[in-house]
Amino acid sequence: VGRKLGSVHKPLLVSVRSGAPVSMPGMMDTILNLGLNDEIVEALAKETGNMSFAYDTYFRFVHCFSRIVLRVPREKLDEAVEEFLRSRSFSVLDFSKLSHEDLKELIWDLKKVVRRETGKRFPEDPKDQLKEAIEAVFRSWNNPRAKAYRKLYKIPEDLCTAVIIQAMVFGNLGQNSGTGVCFTRNPSTGEKELYGEFLINAQGEDIVAGERTPIPIHELKRRFPRIYKELLNIAGILEKHFKDMQDIEFTIQEGKLYILQTRPGKRTLKASIKIAIDMVKEGLITEREAIERVDMSNLSQLFKSRIDPHAGIKPIARGLNASPGIATGKVVFTVRDAEVYSSKGEPVILVRPETKPEDVRGIAASVGILTTKGGMTSHAAVVARGLGKPAVVGAKDVKIDLDNELFKVNNLIVRKFDIITIDGSTGNIYLGRVPTIKPEIPPEVRKLLKWAKKYGKQVPSELRI
Repeated sequence: VGRKLGSVHKPLLVSVRSGAPVSMPGMMDTILNLGLNDEIVEALAKETGNMSFAYDTYFRFVHCFSRIVLRVPREKLDEAVEEFLRSRSFSVLDFSKLSHEDLKELIWDLKKVVRRETGKRFPEDPKDQLKEAIEAVFRSWNNPRAKAYRKLYKIPEDLCTAVIIQAMVFGNLGQNSGTGVCFTRNPSTGEKELYGEFLINAQGEDIVAGERTPIPIHELKRRFPRIYKELLNIAGILEKHFKDMQDIEFTIQEGKLYILQTRPGKRTLKASIKIAIDMVKEGLITEREAIERVDMSNLSQLFKSRIDPHAGIKPIARGLNASPGIATGKVVFTVRDAEVYSSKGEPVILVRPETKPEDVRGIAASVGILTTKGGMTSHAAVVARGLGKPAVVGAKDVKIDLDNELFKVNNLIVRKFDIITIDGSTGNIYLGRVPTIKPEIPPEVRKLLKWAKKYGKQVPSELRI
């Protein structure tokens, strides 16, 4: 790439991420923008002619590295950011309005937090940064959220991970840049369509963290038609090569598309059936491969109740239909409460502004997930789909008060332990319990059951045909 780590002429910045043999979205640590220091950031600003971009990138790196590698508590770093914003009469929503001089001062404040919390200076040598980041990614294999995820999905503990070092491309270079996540098929329904989201002037962590609500992928076709067409073509090539639905991360840097990674996409049971059957029709896989890709023991999940459309019940709010299914339970606002009350046999719905990777145990313990931020490819959406949990995300009309453990929708107040129902197929949120009806067996399931019988695959007794 004609760049060198630590150079002040053509600086190379890298991402350091995991490469585990089994996909564990959000569970392992990733460090972006590594290779910056006080001198190199000036070189980056000079090369790009964009001081705001250079210092935004430097801020992102210092915050990320301090939290993940140096293990400074996130709340300590966020307190420093909030205090700085208050001192400038800015709100958190005004962060993008900060000048490069503001960001320079804020970076210095973060470094002071590092010194106070660790007793050491923030490392300025990019080679030292890289060494410590590699160690941190290896270490993250054994973090609590990764262990909890492996236990949920029965992933062997001894698989371990590789570490991938990748040259950075930048989605935060302006309005002609961005980042996104897309699936080659709809992970909720299995329909053959490009499904996903993107953000303008952003980096990858912005979209998966769920703190900003991203833009649906079909809008990319309107804003960047050439890039959308190129992405669609690449999606088809990757799917034919891997013979499976793909989850693709991409960045647009000043009008050029870069594919960062691809992996098999997490999907609902309903989607896994349709994708398997359609791929047989397309000649990508065989009937026997199709039935091996579907967990037959869980087929009964598809026949859970759905909301009676003739009941006349009106939702109190609506969000994005991130993971299908109906969930009714008591409202809780913390992972701990989700685990405690679930262990007592009480169905709970975890309500959060957004979920983070460390919340995976709470998601697993809940019957459903409701968030007020994030989109269809946020952490909450991806993990909920993988676990078969109904999820509604990005419900902007729901205003959460975590201190008082309640949320408001207009004049309605819903408190901890009140019962709500969420419909992950429509995005609707209801107060209390709602009337439901049983669905019929879809044609795709009947076809799969015939193949299972043909090849001697075991299916639940109530579904034998």
